[in-house]
Amino acid sequence: MTNPLLDTSSLPRFGDLRPEHVVPAIEQVIAEHRSRLEQLLQANPEPDLDSLVAPVERMGHELGRIWSPVSHLQSVLGSADWRDAYTAALPLLTEHGTEISQNEELQRAYAAVGESLPSDATEASRSAVEHALRDFHLAGVDLEKDAKDRFKAIMQELAATQAAFEHNVQDTSDAWSLHITDSERLEGLPPQALARAADDAVSKKLDGWLLSLDYPTYDVVMKHAADRTLRESMYKAWVTRGSDQAGSAKWDNSDNIEKILSLRHEAAKLVGFPTYAHYSLATKMAESPEQVVEFLRELASHSREAGERELADLSEFAGMHLEPWDITFWLEKFKQDRFSISNEALRQYFPARTVVSGLFTLAAKLYDLELLEVPDVATWHPHARYFTLSERGGAVLGGFYVDLYARNGKRTGAWIDECVTRQQLNGSLTLPVGYLVCNFQPPDEDGVSLLTHDDVVTLFHEFGHMLHHLLTRIGFPSVSGINGVPWDAVELPSQFMENFAWSYEVLAHCSAHRETGESLPKEMFDKLDDSRHAGAALAMMRQIELGLYDFRLHTEYDPDGPARVLETLAEVRDEVSLLRHPDYNRLPHAFTHIFAGGYAAGYYSYKWAEVLAADAFAAFEEAGIFDQATAQRFRREILEIGGSRDIMQAYVAFRGRKPTIDALLRQAGIL
Repeated sequence: MTNPLLDTSSLPRFGDLRPEHVVPAIEQVIAEHRSRLEQLLQANPEPDLDSLVAPVERMGHELGRIWSPVSHLQSVLGSADWRDAYTAALPLLTEHGTEISQNEELQRAYAAVGESLPSDATEASRSAVEHALRDFHLAGVDLEKDAKDRFKAIMQELAATQAAFEHNVQDTSDAWSLHITDSERLEGLPPQALARAADDAVSKKLDGWLLSLDYPTYDVVMKHAADRTLRESMYKAWVTRGSDQAGSAKWDNSDNIEKILSLRHEAAKLVGFPTYAHYSLATKMAESPEQVVEFLRELASHSREAGERELADLSEFAGMHLEPWDITFWLEKFKQDRFSISNEALRQYFPARTVVSGLFTLAAKLYDLELLEVPDVATWHPHARYFTLSERGGAVLGGFYVDLYARNGKRTGAWIDECVTRQQLNGSLTLPVGYLVCNFQPPDEDGVSLLTHDDVVTLFHEFGHMLHHLLTRIGFPSVSGINGVPWDAVELPSQFMENFAWSYEVLAHCSAHRETGESLPKEMFDKLDDSRHAGAALAMMRQIELGLYDFRLHTEYDPDGPARVLETLAEVRDEVSLLRHPDYNRLPHAFTHIFAGGYAAGYYSYKWAEVLAADAFAAFEEAGIFDQATAQRFRREILEIGGSRDIMQAYVAFRGRKPTIDALLRQAGIL
């Protein structure tokens, strides 16, 4: 029987895919690609876009389509078999990718294509070649054989260690639970959270309630639990995940962190960069580590006074010295008192399906689109759904899966990923497909999941990424959609979309009270809007802390001694944090963004892109947030171009000028 992973004629055949398909499929396609590439190079004395670049891009596209469901399933299913299959195949992919990017003959062929590009070559074709040549260098194509081999080995070991880091965080989370039989300890928790905890207890044949360490449970306890000791217990479990403080040495990420930092530093040095931070910036907008650090410290200098004032007001309101596990709880109480607004009261207006429908209505209105659910598409879980996105009354542009709810074994957080990248080469067109994944409170016995407004903002954020992936017009997969976009600009479309979740005209269509069906009342929205700046400076300082820590850790790493993982964290917190954290806090050990994701020496990107996003949304505020001309210009200059164009040039084409930080500071109530 044909391996279903190798069937790229349509959407992934999730009903047929099995872990045992993974390694044979990857081995087969890699072998075919090696042979095909060898033939291409031998039979192509005068390579050009059509004879060389297009076939190489198509091979990468094919491999991506085969690998994407594997990577996806190991993230969303609590399956040891899928994780093992992913882990077994990862070294094969890493080796193959490094082998291609270190292929001197291929690099010379690309260089020849670059030199012979006609004057009327498209921006996309130029970018595809230029990015490839840059990536050849970053992968060590210029190195001697021994150094090349070492770089390749580093990439394999790094991929395996980063995967192990993420798995340790997930395993620690899945292993932890808190069994409670005294209902007084759960005072303040909303009914939906209590019902879920009761169901989880029943599933384990326990009385009372069982609290898990997924984000929705953690968040609801930190916001609503009146029992301070319960909040501290949840906090301690959360901030010690993957560490020596988590109760089991087998999930301690300390050695993984040391190895990841060492390998990254060595790889950067091999290809001529003094640190991994310098290496990281080779593909970003920021020009130097000094510029990044200065940017973060400038934001901190603007935000500190406001943050100190917020903390003082909160402490006075609580009538006590506040610990980290108190902030979220008392901020919620503060909002209720000062603005008569409650997350739990708001939640009643935001059933997940209503929010999704309203979000799709917004996208349709802004960009003249249609979004339709397609039933009977094979998925990995009953909660997952599939949608198509089309021009209004016109052609389909792509499709995407949506998987919104938390469950045991599913990776925490929210993200989008590519299932299929857009490709239009040599007369063939493949439309983009994506995955949109969140971890919201699962549906109750009535099938209803109620979202907080924070959840609504998160959903808008991820859908901004999805629009970036789906609306691209670029045919070269390597610079299509989110590919080839500088990492410190890739958050622009997502953070831009968050702003619409603060518009009453938008939320009126995203809300329907679960009992009455009434849209969010304007009076309640006004209170929510008034509360928007409550805690904004504290949140700003928190993000600056994370960005500065990440960047300093990678800039200051010294291979001659142990990594200063906790020491650097302490120094950064002394500089910018407004809270004192307990000694057991092990933030780095579960910081998957930088140790297992794509944000290493790049976490600052959230704030960098937030400046762009706030400034971009200001254009909509000036013209009217549904202004068609502004929306179409944003679509044309930002969402459609992928990595085919210098992002600052594209931004100026949209906005008419470069961005400033003023819009972000105003948005946060700081300026």
